[in-house]
Amino acid sequence: MTQVTESPAAAGTATTAGARAHAREQHGRTVDTMRHVPATAAPERLTAGLAETAAALTWVESLAFGRYTTMTLARGTRIRLTDTSGDACVHALLYRAGALHERLNIADTVKVPWQAYPSTGHPLLSDAGRLMATIVTDTSSRHDALTGATTLEGNTARYGAGTAHSASPAARELLTLGALKSGLGPRDVAPSLTLFKGVSVDPAGGITFTGSAGADAAVELLLQLDAVLVLANTAHPLDPRPDFTGTAVDIVAWHAPQDLAALESGALTGPLATEHLQALHNTEHDLTARNAR
Repeated sequence: MTQVTESPAAAGTATTAGARAHAREQHGRTVDTMRHVPATAAPERLTAGLAETAAALTWVESLAFGRYTTMTLARGTRIRLTDTSGDACVHALLYRAGALHERLNIADTVKVPWQAYPSTGHPLLSDAGRLMATIVTDTSSRHDALTGATTLEGNTARYGAGTAHSASPAARELLTLGALKSGLGPRDVAPSLTLFKGVSVDPAGGITFTGSAGADAAVELLLQLDAVLVLANTAHPLDPRPDFTGTAVDIVAWHAPQDLAALESGALTGPLATEHLQALHNTEHDLTARNAR
């Protein structure tokens, strides 16, 4: 029996050898929206202004509209999200790594600091009263901690579909996929924080959609705990446009443990409000107790 081996170029992906060659040819290629591994190999446009912290980069990604992503990040990580083209809408959830039952509590994040409009200096609190993260920089100020995320039912009624792999995926469907990556499920998808699309509340209690701040708006978070961050870039439930439309968001994270002390001292965002400082102390007390075991 004579065995003939076809060249990968001739066979395309019809054979195992061809498929392997095709896959290897993709190495090093980039597209507009993708995660860059290693993070230090990311295009300069995504890491502009971070030359001094290049070695500390842990996550660089451009997340397409209608998609989700998730990453486990260490305490002291700083995450910069940039609405490069001005039409992103990012729904965010945080879970405590290693203790996933503790997660971002949007109700407490609003009522404890007495502020319904998250911006620079706003604490993101867990359901245990601990500080999970702080917004340390914000050039958007168009965020929403009140309305919640789009749903399968709502998107289906409005756009004709809302499943995660449809042309108009709902935020809760995408966040659920992200949560599943950490062993969580639909019941673990609590109300999320929405970034880059804002709302305002009138004196009568009505909520008005205020939309985007425009291109290149950015927000940065500093993690106080090891955390799982889940992000879904998809439509806002109050967006008045009839079409499902939006743009990518750029994500860059780097390890900046020195910023934790700067935050507590007031050097990073200014003096912390009493509620913020107490939540930070709750976190530090818990970490000290755990490390002493």
